[in-house]
Amino acid sequence: MTLSTPSAPAPAPAPALTGTAPRREHWFDLPALTTSVRRARDTVHDRLRTWQVDGETCSDAVLLVSELATNAVLHAGGGHVLSGLMLTGGGRRLRIELHDEGSTPVRRPDHLAGPGDERGRGLFLVRQLAATWGSARSTRVEGNVVWAELAVHP
Repeated sequence: MTLSTPSAPAPAPAPALTGTAPRREHWFDLPALTTSVRRARDTVHDRLRTWQVDGETCSDAVLLVSELATNAVLHAGGGHVLSGLMLTGGGRRLRIELHDEGSTPVRRPDHLAGPGDERGRGLFLVRQLAATWGSARSTRVEGNVVWAELAVHP
């Protein structure tokens, strides 16, 4: 006959912190090829849907990453582009970053593209859609980072 001893009660789970939302972050690497732009758009769309970001913000983010990724693969040089999404501020702010291996700093356009220009509208779109955007030397790769932030709609 085996005697069993009563087991100690399981510890109660730690209470959740109220009023805080975790920072959501997702990084992905792309080859510096024009065919990677579609993959960047699809990755951003899928990730933001998983995070349940509203449709308007998701559409704007997909357009932003399309323009930024196109610029990165066309002008940056190097073999890859490191892309990141960060949802911060309790889910109220979305930051998109593209890090490339370019040696020439990215500058804001001096003028708007004219009706006959085939190029030059990408950063104009970024400027129109983003709450803020800019560029700097990357701290993640030997090159540049171009970033844009969007307000997330409730």
